[in-house]
Amino acid sequence: MGLKCRAVRRAPLALQIVSCISFSFLVTACTENAAPPQMEAYAYSDAPAAARCATGTRIGGAGASDGESSAEGLRYHVRTPSNYDTTIAHPLLMVYAAAGQSGLASERMTGLTSTATAHGFVVVYADHRPLGIPTIEQLGTIPGSVAGKWCIDEKRVFVTGHSDGGTASLALAVIDKTKKKPAAIAPSAAGWTGKDLEAYQCPAPIPVMVMHSANDSLFPGWGAQTSAWWAACNGCDAAKTRKVEGGCVAYQGCKSGGATLYCEGSGSHRDWPDLNRVMIEFFTHPEKFL
Repeated sequence: MGLKCRAVRRAPLALQIVSCISFSFLVTACTENAAPPQMEAYAYSDAPAAARCATGTRIGGAGASDGESSAEGLRYHVRTPSNYDTTIAHPLLMVYAAAGQSGLASERMTGLTSTATAHGFVVVYADHRPLGIPTIEQLGTIPGSVAGKWCIDEKRVFVTGHSDGGTASLALAVIDKTKKKPAAIAPSAAGWTGKDLEAYQCPAPIPVMVMHSANDSLFPGWGAQTSAWWAACNGCDAAKTRKVEGGCVAYQGCKSGGATLYCEGSGSHRDWPDLNRVMIEFFTHPEKFL
């Protein structure tokens, strides 16, 4: 199926937001009534010490909670470990959807629920909204909305997404109002170029895992450009990389807290990369990739 795309530049902002509608993303009705992917139990006994929430202060339940909404009316869907403990502050994995895609369809496309919940994450899948700076800022409020009902460590908010979701993920880390929210990002097939990023000041070092296909005909070569920008921001030595799991390359010599990966796949723009386990490991232990 073809893609219909349009680029929208909102002066004087330098960010070029590319909105792409894939008809394959829109045909989701037949899957949204299916049971959600399996949520796994988390071995709390093996977990490091974590912040806590007082008993009874968070009313969000274990399992799947669909159709939640932020104060701004953004719809999202929550998944917890099957043995979710309401008093332990969990890391939060935000997953932003591709254009025209619901959070439920995004869940099925990415397949992140089982792996992430097994590692103690609460996972949130946000429905898509047409992108623009105000929308990005609103997307950045969802973690706080989730933390009002579920026990979340707001210092461990990790962000990913595909296509428009990848664009949003990357934007959250550079826009002034939201750049302090993500603890790490892993954008996939994002609609950013290196030139777009040059309009922004580098944030403090942050772990970044850029996923992009060599055969992405919609955004050709953009992942290599954005990973190079992040490597420079994170103080890495652009001339030194090492191969790591999943076919990714890790930049060397990065500042503490600034692990930077570039993972180049061979699929098309529409393909979610087979890197879920690597992503969760990167979010959990980014120091291993320095």
